[in-house]
Amino acid sequence: MARLAAGKPARKAPRVLVVDDDPGLAGVIELLLSREGYLAERAGSVKAALEHISATEPDLVITDLKLPDGTGLDVIERVRAERPELPLIMITSYSSLESAIGALRAGAVDYLVKPFLNDEFLHAVDRALNERRMKRENAMLKRGLSAAYGTWPLIGESAAMRRVVELVRKAAPADAHVLISGETGTGRERVAFALHNASPRADGPFVPVDCGALPREGLEDELFGTPRREGLLQQADGGTLFLEDVAELASALQAKLLHALEEKVVRRSHAIDVRFIAATHRDLAAAAERGEFRKDLYYRLSVISIVLPPLRERTGDALLLARHFAEHYARRLGKRVSGFDAEFAAFIEKHPWPGNVRELENLIERAVILAEGETLTGRDLAEVAPALPMVRAAAPLPGGARPLAIEEYIREVIERFQDSHTETELARMLGIGRKALWMRRKHWGLKRSRKDVSR
Repeated sequence: MARLAAGKPARKAPRVLVVDDDPGLAGVIELLLSREGYLAERAGSVKAALEHISATEPDLVITDLKLPDGTGLDVIERVRAERPELPLIMITSYSSLESAIGALRAGAVDYLVKPFLNDEFLHAVDRALNERRMKRENAMLKRGLSAAYGTWPLIGESAAMRRVVELVRKAAPADAHVLISGETGTGRERVAFALHNASPRADGPFVPVDCGALPREGLEDELFGTPRREGLLQQADGGTLFLEDVAELASALQAKLLHALEEKVVRRSHAIDVRFIAATHRDLAAAAERGEFRKDLYYRLSVISIVLPPLRERTGDALLLARHFAEHYARRLGKRVSGFDAEFAAFIEKHPWPGNVRELENLIERAVILAEGETLTGRDLAEVAPALPMVRAAAPLPGGARPLAIEEYIREVIERFQDSHTETELARMLGIGRKALWMRRKHWGLKRSRKDVSR
C-alpha cells in the first residue's frame, strides 16, 4: 500500500484519477484513497477525464462504466492510444459483466464489480500501481544496461573470444536456456545481456538477480513473489531472467525454479513466458554429479553452454579492452586521454589479471581519473595501485625475484595491504569479489584487516 512508514522519508504520493459522475461514490473513493496516502482527483465525464489526463500525469485512472457523455470504454480506448503505459481500472455493476470483459480486452488492467469491499478495492489499486512501477523500473534498467554495454558488448579479437561471440550469435535468436560459466570478472552478465539484446525478446525486460548476494531467507519471495507482490520471475515475463551465481540456490529453491521452468507458471496460476540465462564460476556439471546441484535443473539450464575464457588466455585482448575502457571513461569524465606509453602497454599485456576484465576495467577507470596528461604512463600505474609494481613483467622484479603466479600475487597483495585497506578496497584493487577474497583469506588462514575489524 501507499502508507507512509514512520521515520522514513516521504515519497511522492501516487496520483489517482477517479472518473465517476456519482458524487457520493466518487467522494467515498477519494476519501479511501487519501487515507492510504494517495493523491486522489475527480472527473465527472469522459471529456473532463481526457482533459485532466492531458493536463496532468496521473499514475492510475479508475473509471465507472456509465458516464454522462459516453462510457469508461471511451476513456480506455483514448488512453491506450495516447498513454499506453497508464494503467486503468474499470468499475461496473453485476449487470454489465460483459462490458467489464470488454474493458479488459480494450486494455484495462482490472475491473471491480459494485458494491466492492474496501480491501478488495485497495488491493486492486496497489496491484495496478505496482505493475506500472515495475514496468518503468525495467525500462530504466534496460536503458542503463544498454548505455553500459552497448548493443554488442563483447570485445575481443583472440581466437577464444571469437568462439564465444560466434556461439552468442547462434544462440541469441533461439529461445533455449543458456548456462554461462567463467571465472569471476570475465563478463558473464555482459554476455547474458548480449544474448537478450540480440534475441526476439530484446523489447522485453532483462531482469538480473544475484543468487549469491540476496539473503537466502528472502530469495524465495524475491524470485516467486507473494500474494501481494510480484516476484522477479513475473517481472521478467516476456523477456529474460538472468540468474547470476545460480549454484548458490538452496535445494528447495532449485526444485521450485525447475517447476517454474518446466510448467511456465509461478504461484500455481500465474503463467510466465521467460527465457532463463544462468551463470556460475563453479563447475556446475561436477556439482550436479556430487549431488550439490539438481541434475534435472542443470540439464534444463544448460541446453546451450557458453564458457568464458579468463583474460590471461585471451591473447591480445587485454590491450584492446584497455583502450576501449580508457576511451569510455575519458569521454564520461570529459578528459583527454588518448593512449598509453610503452611501459603501461607492456604491463597491460603481461599482467596475469586474476580479476579478469573487471580488474582491468577498475584499473583503467582509476588511471583515467588520476591521469595528469593525455597518455597513461608507468608512473600512473604506481599511482593507481601501489601493489602493481611487484608484478610488472615489463621491468625486473625487486631483488631479481621471479614473476608472481596469480594466486601468489593475490596473497602478496592481501598480506601487504590488509592492515591499511578494507575488504572492499582490497577486492577492488584485485578486481575480484569480496566473497572470493574472503574464501582465499580463509583458505590461507590470513587475519582479517584491522581497518575492517575496527569499523
